[in-house]
Amino acid sequence: MINDRASVVRRGLLLNYATIGYNLLEAVAAIVAGLLAGSVALLGFGLDSVVEVTSSVAAQWRLRRDDEATRHRSEKISLRVIGISFLVLAAYVTYESMTTLWLRESSRPSVFGIVVLAASVVVMPWLSYKKRAVARELDSDALKADATQTSLCAYLSAIALIGVALNTFLGLWWADPVAALVMVPIIAREGLGGLRGEDQCRDGC
Repeated sequence: MINDRASVVRRGLLLNYATIGYNLLEAVAAIVAGLLAGSVALLGFGLDSVVEVTSSVAAQWRLRRDDEATRHRSEKISLRVIGISFLVLAAYVTYESMTTLWLRESSRPSVFGIVVLAASVVVMPWLSYKKRAVARELDSDALKADATQTSLCAYLSAIALIGVALNTFLGLWWADPVAALVMVPIIAREGLGGLRGEDQCRDGC
């Protein structure tokens, strides 16, 4: 049983290393593309990638705890970090989207941004699926929350892709802030769920 758990933990660590590495590259690319195009959707997505790195680092820390009591404490702290990350992201997306709509700001076309987002639409769902499998095997709330964060990153990349593509090809300046606003309740719900779950740790593996 110990060897089985060690194998699953190693798999989780490798997935988190992959997530952290990819999201660092993704964050830099999206932020650069967003600054060049003046795109709220791309900048917001770049920030989401930074939050995703925070979530993966918290999960990495959680996986490295050895004894049950330490894992329990680490689980609660990890859930708090991930929950707060969701709420910060929700606040940012709301502010930037509302400001863009109010000022009727339009961004420049960004083919580079479309390429970055399209890559994330493919990569992030795969990472999320693999992380959920590890979370189920370890019965870890924090790892489930981290997989949800990765899944959310995939949803946001798809929404941002639609917004940036509509602006790039059809000139619909309002498409990406409106699409981002649709995601805000989901982001906030996950953040609150992470905070409420901090006292409901079940990890005894």
